[in-house]
Amino acid sequence: MSGKERIGRRGFLKASGLLTGGLVVGFQVPLGQRAAAQAPPPGAGKLPPPNAFLRIAADGSVLVLLAHSEMGQGIWTSLPMLIAEELDADWSKVKAQHCGVAPVYNHTAFGFQITGGSTSTHSEFDRYRQVGAMARQLLVQAAAEKFGVKPEDCKTDKGVVTAGNKKATYGELAEAAGKLPTPEKVTLKDPKDWKIIGKDTKRLDSPEKVNGTAQFGMDVQLPGMLTAVVARSPGFGGQVKSFDSKDALAVPGVRQVVQVPSGVAVLADHYWAAKQGRDKLKIEWEEGPTAGLDSKKLREEFKKLAGTAGNKAAQAGDAAAALAKGKILEMEYFVPYLAHAPMEPLNCTVKLSADKCEIWSGTQLQTVDQGVAAQITGLKPEQVEIHTTFLGGGFGRRATPVSDFISEAVQVAKASGKTVKVVWSREDDIRGGYYRPSFLHRAKIALDEKGHPRAWDHVLVGQSILAGTPFEAAMVKDGIDATSVEGVADSPYLKEVPDHHVHLHSPKTGVPVLWWRSVGHSHTAFVMESLIDELAHEAKKDPVEYRRELLKDHPRHLAALNYAVEKSGWGKPLEKGHFRGVSVHESFGSFVAEVAEVSVSKEGILKIHKVTCAIDCGLAVNPAGVKAQMESGIIFALSAVLHGEISFADGKVQQRNFHDYLVARMFEAPLIEAHVVPSTGKMGGAGECGVPPLAAAVTNAIFAATGKRLRELPIHVDQLKTA
Repeated sequence: MSGKERIGRRGFLKASGLLTGGLVVGFQVPLGQRAAAQAPPPGAGKLPPPNAFLRIAADGSVLVLLAHSEMGQGIWTSLPMLIAEELDADWSKVKAQHCGVAPVYNHTAFGFQITGGSTSTHSEFDRYRQVGAMARQLLVQAAAEKFGVKPEDCKTDKGVVTAGNKKATYGELAEAAGKLPTPEKVTLKDPKDWKIIGKDTKRLDSPEKVNGTAQFGMDVQLPGMLTAVVARSPGFGGQVKSFDSKDALAVPGVRQVVQVPSGVAVLADHYWAAKQGRDKLKIEWEEGPTAGLDSKKLREEFKKLAGTAGNKAAQAGDAAAALAKGKILEMEYFVPYLAHAPMEPLNCTVKLSADKCEIWSGTQLQTVDQGVAAQITGLKPEQVEIHTTFLGGGFGRRATPVSDFISEAVQVAKASGKTVKVVWSREDDIRGGYYRPSFLHRAKIALDEKGHPRAWDHVLVGQSILAGTPFEAAMVKDGIDATSVEGVADSPYLKEVPDHHVHLHSPKTGVPVLWWRSVGHSHTAFVMESLIDELAHEAKKDPVEYRRELLKDHPRHLAALNYAVEKSGWGKPLEKGHFRGVSVHESFGSFVAEVAEVSVSKEGILKIHKVTCAIDCGLAVNPAGVKAQMESGIIFALSAVLHGEISFADGKVQQRNFHDYLVARMFEAPLIEAHVVPSTGKMGGAGECGVPPLAAAVTNAIFAATGKRLRELPIHVDQLKTA
């Protein structure tokens, strides 16, 4: 079976069965049970009913079906590694494939099918190993019966079962193994016997991405399919008042124009005709509630709110009373709205019939997408089939709680009666909303005689990404969206401050916002690690030594910090004009420290020469993949540090494309050294946690170089000029 073929959803619901001479095995972890980083005791408990599946074909090939989406983070490799380890598979014969959408694929912690939160590998660590162990047990049993020996007399290695001078490949045994009853318990390997887990492993998806055979959403082509682009309101929340499609329909290749809830769609034989047709539309818009949206005014509103008490996110002692005694430091930080800007713009293909809706897209949130499509079409959820393709970047944008780009495509297919691929242009993507929200932080801090913080009042002002979504009821408590304050309310620094108060304002601006790679940590790490640097300077202490003092009771923070500092050569002489800055932050269960080496010219030209990174993520299933994600996260963060900003004027987004919403270029990329800290700690994520520390590491280095404290992103040349 090739990696392109698909097994039907009903087939997945069988506990085990014979499929054309192959073995299919399944298992399930109860919803809400978070997969632990460590293995359960061997044989503990019963194996649950079917969930994720493994196919061993007659030719010995092993197909692993993934309950998560591959968007560059490497789970196309790390999840098969888990099964292959317990299966004793021949890695050269292992393949991967996205599964369909069904409740049996729900995330073990979240209860619905999603790829997010840097959880894919550690949430599947137990159950993917269990299925590998179960398949191995069945194959051994089949071999024992074939050889006329006891199962304990059999050994497995690289897809072969042997007993003395007798041997059989997994492919030869698959049919017989598929007929055996599913075992009620399995024994997992002792970690000391691992041959694949924990070893650098090349990515399984590299060949097809290099040779061009990998299918992304943008690559989907179906018979009779039309391509559509949608004219959307220039302001958020605007509606079509009237439109004239005469000139659009006159464009060669344009076949149809239909109105949908999000705007007006032009359907054509190909993208260029559809885009030209959209340009010819005459639309009168009713301005939405954000008609007067202006970035400068928003910031002033945020500043006013920061001067008042908000909803309590964390509190100990009496910060107000403690701050009234003696000298205090007061600092204000600000970060703008940010677009996700994945290299593959949003797209979705829909084929709709009377009793079925098929969707092809790179999506992170299959369960919600399926439900929304069912609601629009009037079909049952099980009549909606989602074919998940590779994602050309996601960073959270392809996991919208309202399924905006999926629902829009379904609406176009329904209104037109055609099989259609809706394609967003880069301009559509940059101006389409669902941004990382802007945040303003204001902190008041007092130090004790050791230079350590003794009182801390911290106000955050920024939109909630969960307000107004189906997740609000479960995830917003007492007015606190935990994603707004993560990294501050639970900061290890604040835990040691006897009098502290963290409060939050969540203004409603009308701007659609969404999680963005590393979510709240994307701004809170910048602020907290900058503040700690400011306090170190005030206390006249080395930034590293100061952190060591404050983090003395936080061993995993210290381990990452010490590893990065050691590898960076902190304290050793640098080339003239070069300076270092440091930052350490926990997010998604992992602890990451980064040291940035920079230089700044008199003209204000910043050069980031090197970033040294260390991550303690517990067990690294594929260390090479973890290092790659650190490099990816650093470059992603660098784009925001140097350039990232979405601004508004007269109710409209000011940026359009990569000429004015820049991403980091090759000449701006530093040398990156990523290191995995040896650790026995609980397993964390890797996809997002490389992002948060970068901004503060760079701005702290800039302070060391220039004496200028940057409290706002992105960095502008005018902020750095000394000439």
